[in-house]
Amino acid sequence: MAWDEPLPSAVARLGHSIKRAEQALIREKTRALRDVGLSVPQYTALFTLAGSPGLSGAQLARRCMVTPQSMASLLLTLEAKGLIIREQSDVHAKVFQSRLTPTGLALLRRADALALAVEQRLADVFSPGELEEFRSLLERSVAILDDETGQSVATAAPRLSEQVW
Repeated sequence: MAWDEPLPSAVARLGHSIKRAEQALIREKTRALRDVGLSVPQYTALFTLAGSPGLSGAQLARRCMVTPQSMASLLLTLEAKGLIIREQSDVHAKVFQSRLTPTGLALLRRADALALAVEQRLADVFSPGELEEFRSLLERSVAILDDETGQSVATAAPRLSEQVW
């Protein structure tokens, strides 16, 4: 493409469609989670801690795909709401491990039902075969973009793991 040729329309690009779908999902989860006073990142952190109690802030940030600075702020908010407790690690004095409180677990159960309802609305527009194919295509997309060589790392994509965003 020459420097003076117009760029293709954004709406014609695959990345644009993926981003629009992601934003629509986050928007609907944001709306649903408002009823329980949680943001999507807060819900994601609680969900992740429920499955892996005792994570450090840095570990949790990686799993939730946010910066450590964002996670530090988020953890302070969750702690202030009484949804998590943070305890100093036995291994390293500067590391704090987080766990859900009973209140946090109860709120997470309510929030998860709301988030699952949003996901179910999306899943309901697909037949079971289409849904499996959609998941497979998404996983294949992740695999190809995660592979540093640009080569597909898997011929058959694994099933989606439980993600909450």
